[in-house]
Parts: sequence; structure tokens; C-alpha cells
Amino acid sequence: MAKLIHSMIRVLDEKRSVAFYEAAFGLSVKDKLDFESFCLIYMVSDQSVFELELTINKERTEPYDLGDGYGHLALVVDDLEAAREQVIAAGAEPRDIVDFRPAGTRVARFFFVADPDGYQIEVIEKGGRFS
Repeated sequence: MAKLIHSMIRVLDEKRSVAFYEAAFGLSVKDKLDFESFCLIYMVSDQSVFELELTINKERTEPYDLGDGYGHLALVVDDLEAAREQVIAAGAEPRDIVDFRPAGTRVARFFFVADPDGYQIEVIEKGGRFS
């Protein structure tokens, strides 16, 4: 049986990205592997063993083109309004909260926010299938 362990994204500015994920979502650096031309930083929350791997290519100066194939990362939180305020306090500009009820019954309540490199993050309120 397979176990998901991490998802990797390429970021341009190590300090800016680490600071964003710490301030916006309370993630902390679990490990850092520093090589000559690149660096890998593994961030986790105290609620999960799944890691976000930030890859920094040291010679890179231009932002990455995310193209049209990237979807999003998703996190679940107990208090959606408090999480949104935390994201705002971290300097980000989250979109409005969506109460998604396509057939009348709530499927999810969430908002999206972009990280410093433009990666989309869905922040979902705990409940139903998102616990």
C-alpha cells in the first residue's frame, strides 16, 4: 500500500517562501538539504506528517512559469475565518470565502490564496469529507 509523503513546488526566494508558509499556515521547517546548485526544504504542520517540499534552484533569477497544468495545494482548518485573517496578516490577499452547495447540501466551505510564487492554495473548513 502506498503512502503519500510530500508534494514539491519550485520557489524563487527561499526566505520569502518559508516566511509565507510559516506565517500564513503555521508550517515549520522539518528538514533542509543544501546542495551546491539547489536546496530542498521540507515543511510540515503539527497536524500532519505530509510534507511540502520547497525546491530552490540557486542560479534561478526569473519566476517560474506555472503554465496551465498546475492545480492547487489544499489544507484543512478548524476555523476558516481565523485562517483567512491569518493569511491576510501574513501579507497575502485571499479570495472570498465560498460556501459550495451545488445541490443544496454543503460540499465544502473554502477560500483560495496564492503563495509568493503564484501557487494556488485552497484552505478548506474542517467537516464532512475534509476532516
